[in-house]
Amino acid sequence: MSVPNKKKNAIRDEIRREMRNKRRRLDSHSQINNARSMAKNLNRSALFQRSKHIAFYLPNDGEIDPAPLLAKARAMGKKCYLPVLSPTWHNRLWFAPYDKNTRLTLNSFRIAEPACNWRQMRPPWTLDLILTPLVAFDDQGNRLGMGGGFYDRTLAYLQQRQHWCKPRLIGVAHEFQKIKRLDHQPWDVPLHGSVTEKNFYPFSDNL
Repeated sequence: MSVPNKKKNAIRDEIRREMRNKRRRLDSHSQINNARSMAKNLNRSALFQRSKHIAFYLPNDGEIDPAPLLAKARAMGKKCYLPVLSPTWHNRLWFAPYDKNTRLTLNSFRIAEPACNWRQMRPPWTLDLILTPLVAFDDQGNRLGMGGGFYDRTLAYLQQRQHWCKPRLIGVAHEFQKIKRLDHQPWDVPLHGSVTEKNFYPFSDNL
């Protein structure tokens, strides 16, 4: 690893520590209010309104909770999904249907995911919208995750496509997770937009 890359990785690790600590320190009242405001902001967008198949996530480590938006999506008759570890692709995600009756189980990382037959899982390109948690983002659409690279590997094909670019990828975060600039790595899949309790930030013209 070159010295510049070591420095970049050290900076990214420091951002992760800082943002994760901030998320964990949020009190429950702030978490609830942020989640509700975030849901209202994304619900107003044309992207959310027209999306029929949407992937959500289950929050942990202080991540903003998409539950209010999930409830809205269900009320609108949209099909909702959660990420699951792919049974065939190493370190990649597929997406399983998720409703009020879905039974959850812990995967190898001790993260809850739907307990379903692999035939029920959908590849990412069959979805309209994926809502992804993140540690930090900037106004150029760069996303910093937890470091596992699951979303980047899963959606790497989007970097090669000029047409039929499904799904759209929207980062979901608290406003303080927005920073001035993140260094972009070649394997990073950029966001099409981000949403916080303060605003919806589009990074693509065709949202």
